[in-house]
Amino acid sequence: MSLFTIALVVLVLFLLGYRVYSGFVARSFELNDLNPTPACVVNDGVDYVPAKARFLFGQHFSAITAAGPIVGPILAGLWFGWGPALMWVVLGAVFIGAVHDFASLVGSMRHKGQSVAEIVRTYMGEQAFLLFLAFIWLSLIYVIIAFTDLTSASFVEPKYGGGVAASSTIYLLLALVMGLCLKRLRMPLWLATVIFVPLVGLIIWGGQKIPLSIPALWGLEPRVVWDLIILGYCFIASIMPMWLLLQPRGYLGGFFLYGFISFGLAGILLGGWAAQYPFFVGWTSPGGLPLFPLLFVTIACGACSGFHGIVSSGTTSKQVERESDCRSIGYGAMLMEGLVAVISLSTVMMLASGDPTLKEQPDRIFANGLAAFVNRFGIEIELARSFALLTFATFIYDTLDVATRLGRYLFQELTGWRGSWGRYGATLCTLALPA
Repeated sequence: MSLFTIALVVLVLFLLGYRVYSGFVARSFELNDLNPTPACVVNDGVDYVPAKARFLFGQHFSAITAAGPIVGPILAGLWFGWGPALMWVVLGAVFIGAVHDFASLVGSMRHKGQSVAEIVRTYMGEQAFLLFLAFIWLSLIYVIIAFTDLTSASFVEPKYGGGVAASSTIYLLLALVMGLCLKRLRMPLWLATVIFVPLVGLIIWGGQKIPLSIPALWGLEPRVVWDLIILGYCFIASIMPMWLLLQPRGYLGGFFLYGFISFGLAGILLGGWAAQYPFFVGWTSPGGLPLFPLLFVTIACGACSGFHGIVSSGTTSKQVERESDCRSIGYGAMLMEGLVAVISLSTVMMLASGDPTLKEQPDRIFANGLAAFVNRFGIEIELARSFALLTFATFIYDTLDVATRLGRYLFQELTGWRGSWGRYGATLCTLALPA
């Protein structure tokens, strides 16, 4: 079977899901733009900051995406075959994951922007709140630890790491400048987009020309030094106003994802690729674990992920300007993540059994596959790999700072700490374990 046919069917199903099923869900939620949203009611300039749907979509999309819809589908495809993985992604995204994200977002907004844990306290009591909050907070700690290690590993990778580190650093600085231009200079969003999005493309190319390498310091190897720098970034990002870093970084990061999806889909649809990897491999993984339930654990982001509910009820619900925006942000962003998962799975589907690439780590399989898709349009393979690896790092960056901010929110809910010192203290406590 050709990848063209598979991708076309997936696109049609996702389009029908958004046009038909999300409309049914939206009507059941009785969305009403006359209802004031928490972002507009509180609007404190730090955490509650109303944003236009097209601006917030990119930030939410990049926050929920991370590495999950890349690594998960690749591993599941390798272990069980691309058939089970693809069916779970499509059915899960349309009927479960997108509804979950949509409902979490609306539910939080209807409760003054409270987190899922606070809503649990309202309906299930104090003990349930404490138990659930502890579970979520520790889960976020795990996310921060895992993604910090993944990011630092990508920065010290011998061939492309220095370039990815340089591009990532410039990308964050670019987001800060964009935030200042939008807020202080009142620059129109369309003009900021015209200026800063091409600059993002430029840093993909320029990063490889000025690689950033950090030597061992104080007896610590470079990867550990990067870990500490990344955690320092997480602290700063968590306490900054939304408008200064999180919103513009997410908006620009969204264009990374749009570019990735555009190149990936175009490469699949026009590249003439065939699905060579087996449709079904077996009922157990190489480690002997069964397809049920391992498939659903391996592919969470891309089909249905509880982490999305934390993001929706944490940062996103505090930025939605109108209730009707929830449909495109909550439901639509999940379908876009499903496309990311399908493209990632395609990097396995295109390979024949026995191909040496299948023995690589998931991020390398992803980078090689996406580079092959992009190379069909005459873009040199080295630049394409750099783009793929920077996209991977961008996914992780976006989730890292959001996870830290969410951990800070939860810690403040638990302790009641408020004000600037409350933000500083809660962030330090959240980052203490990863450090």
